[in-house]
Amino acid sequence: MGRSKMLVDIDGRAMALVVADALRAGGCEPIALIGGSAIELGPLGLPVVADLHPGEGPLGGAITALAHFESATHVLVAACDLALLDGVTVRALLTTATSTPDAAAVVARTDRNEPGLVLWNRRVLDVLRSAFDDGARAVHRALSLVEVLTQQVDASVMHNVNRPDDVPCE
Repeated sequence: MGRSKMLVDIDGRAMALVVADALRAGGCEPIALIGGSAIELGPLGLPVVADLHPGEGPLGGAITALAHFESATHVLVAACDLALLDGVTVRALLTTATSTPDAAAVVARTDRNEPGLVLWNRRVLDVLRSAFDDGARAVHRALSLVEVLTQQVDASVMHNVNRPDDVPCE
């Protein structure tokens, strides 16, 4: 992208704020940005948490989020590039977790599991740390180590922005 994905413009708003709005609309609070420059992201008005494993892949970001929200029983980790995420989808994951609170994770599912949107039970933090220490960097690898529930979601909501031509049009 040539710059932080979190700052990519989506209909006049930074993509990180679009994702944060969806999380908030779905019932998530508080919200923090994991990784990135606090100076660059500070104007967004959300707490910026330094990634404990910068440049080491998305599993490190999930571990950082779980470690940061230490008083929460569950932490929803959403990739910053889910420009079409909505509150209905977020609420569906939270509802699934509420109905089965001991599940290690609830992962969004389209025709496949979507590791960019996972609600983690904080009790799996040590499992994730161990997997990371053993070389895992991808969330899907960590998901294979724990009990996972899936929540069917609309595939369009999981559209991620990796290149400028991925940015959705109004």
